[in-house]
Amino acid sequence: MQTLAPPQALNGSSWQQRLRANNPNPPRALITTTVMLGVIMAIIDASIVNVALSDMAGNLGASIDEIAWVATGYILANVIVMPLNGWLTAVLGRKVFYASSLAVFTIASVLCGLSHSLPEIVVWRLLQGVGGGALQPTAQAILFESYPENKRGQAMAIFGLGAMVGPAVGPTLGGYIVDNFSWPLIFFINIPIGILAFWMTLMFVHDPPYIKRVGRGGIDWIALALMASGIGSLQYVLERGQREDWFTSPIIVVLTIVSVVGIGGFIYRELRDKNPIVDLRVFKSWSFTAANIIGVVTGFGLFGLNLVLPLFFQAVLGFGAWDTGLMLLPGAIATALSMPIAGRLTSLVSPRYPIAFGLALFAISTWFMGDLNQFAGYWNIFWLRAFQGFALGFIFVPMTTAALAGIPNSQMSNATGLYTLLRQLGGSLGIAILELLILRRQDYDQQLLAANVTLANPNVSQFLRGAHDRAAAIAQLAQQVDVNALALAYDYAFRVCAILFVLSIPTVFLLKNPPRGKNASAHIAVE
Repeated sequence: MQTLAPPQALNGSSWQQRLRANNPNPPRALITTTVMLGVIMAIIDASIVNVALSDMAGNLGASIDEIAWVATGYILANVIVMPLNGWLTAVLGRKVFYASSLAVFTIASVLCGLSHSLPEIVVWRLLQGVGGGALQPTAQAILFESYPENKRGQAMAIFGLGAMVGPAVGPTLGGYIVDNFSWPLIFFINIPIGILAFWMTLMFVHDPPYIKRVGRGGIDWIALALMASGIGSLQYVLERGQREDWFTSPIIVVLTIVSVVGIGGFIYRELRDKNPIVDLRVFKSWSFTAANIIGVVTGFGLFGLNLVLPLFFQAVLGFGAWDTGLMLLPGAIATALSMPIAGRLTSLVSPRYPIAFGLALFAISTWFMGDLNQFAGYWNIFWLRAFQGFALGFIFVPMTTAALAGIPNSQMSNATGLYTLLRQLGGSLGIAILELLILRRQDYDQQLLAANVTLANPNVSQFLRGAHDRAAAIAQLAQQVDVNALALAYDYAFRVCAILFVLSIPTVFLLKNPPRGKNASAHIAVE
């Protein structure tokens, strides 16, 4: 049982010192609960909005293309903040940085729910993205450092429940809220969670002694501007490229050039700086680099499929928002079941084996999704989604543990920021590629199918002869061609995704085993 520090010990102390004195060694369960509240809130909020965009557009008098900025703005702010995680932690301290991020996110949630116009909600979503972009990597660093080496796999399993299950739960929850209440509630539900997480952060999260606090002066503003413009432009191109018809749009061409120049210039300056705002030297770790390669692929699969599958369910199978969420739920439940197993397994065997198993299982289940058509039912999809979700647990937990095991504690916030950023960019890349593939393939399949819908085809001729209304029958045939072409396009995208997962399996052998025993203790003591 913990005891409060005597009053004389607190005289002249700052409020941080008083809180630390009252909670010198908070239980890991309380630390875990604290950071997971923020993670789950931020991750679910990134996907919960997607199913409410149509209702928001109608209420705010915006087009679907305009209201898409509610989602795009949030992700843009996210990716700019994520790589700055290590530097901002060093400037503000972990407690203040995490608590401030929670406060910004929660206040912005209130303002989003109270918005009455498109510009208002886009601005507040940008602000919300600034707060949300820091929550996931900071929470991951806190969790990884709070657990001993032999329990870090379990810590990453707990973290993964939020990081991997959140994107699947978000649409389900959003669909229920939109169907039964009103869209502002998807923002207002963050208020009690944000307030509780903020209070618990002040009480139970402390700054570890190995975080080297730096002053606020001496910032390389050129590097910061290059990073913000480069990563922001890249994210815009990936998010909006399909809507703008890619490189036929002058703004996409210009921003592509800006992203290449900005990111290239940023990397050049950071590698030459002795005190960079983002330390890219962390990529000298082979395990960290290999894990990021796999992370881009898993981001492709997780975020890409989480966009494509709801569209497939709605456009091809004709499901509503709530039914779509239910179709995604088996994957989330299976991931929740596999995470603890993978966490325990990570402490017993090399991470290469569970990761390779997870990649192979995800590839196989996604490949068989390529057999789905417009007549698919719930049970045709249930087991495929369950296998996909089960596979993700075996990928995420050991991969994260192996990636961060070789990183000194003083670099942990920097590493988790970069790791989260690259997975997010992988997801955005996956969404962009899959959208493009589906559009191009749909046009190809539509032309191919339409070429066979002629009177020379006995089936077509017989169908038209038996129709009471020839014009309606022709329209029905055209609709069937469109639906068949769209189903085939989605099947093609599923199989491309499966092949990509198979191709990523060799990178597993670049991962090194996490240090164990005495070597682990020595590593943890570094800095």
